[in-house]
Amino acid sequence: MAEVILHIYDVTNSGSDKTNNTIVHINKIFKDRIGLGGIFHSAIQVYGDDEWSFGFCEQGSGVFCCPSRKNPLYTYREFMVLGRTNSSVFKVNQILCELSREWPGTSYDLLSKNCNHFCDELCERLGVQKLPGKLKIC
Repeated sequence: MAEVILHIYDVTNSGSDKTNNTIVHINKIFKDRIGLGGIFHSAIQVYGDDEWSFGFCEQGSGVFCCPSRKNPLYTYREFMVLGRTNSSVFKVNQILCELSREWPGTSYDLLSKNCNHFCDELCERLGVQKLPGKLKIC
């Protein structure tokens, strides 16, 4: 059994410090004060030091990994333990291979197939709770 950890980032890859600061401010108001949501990137860590997520790319799979809490495109915010999976390391690797085939980078859609949808799917296959509703905006 292994912990399944959700890593949450503020989406601060606009190239503009002013815009990035505005996004962080919006997230503080909407998620932290009101509890409605915000503009977030999410990734899942299970077995090891890497986190897995999904994003747009013109060729190949949109599924990618990077060291946990170190995605260079975003500003790390917080983590949340979603539960423990009964899946073995082998089974988790198998699931990630399947998802890599099923989630091509060109299928990314901001509203219907984004990083949060990917994390929900991965969590479902790992047998743990999905992302909290207030993190559904990406």
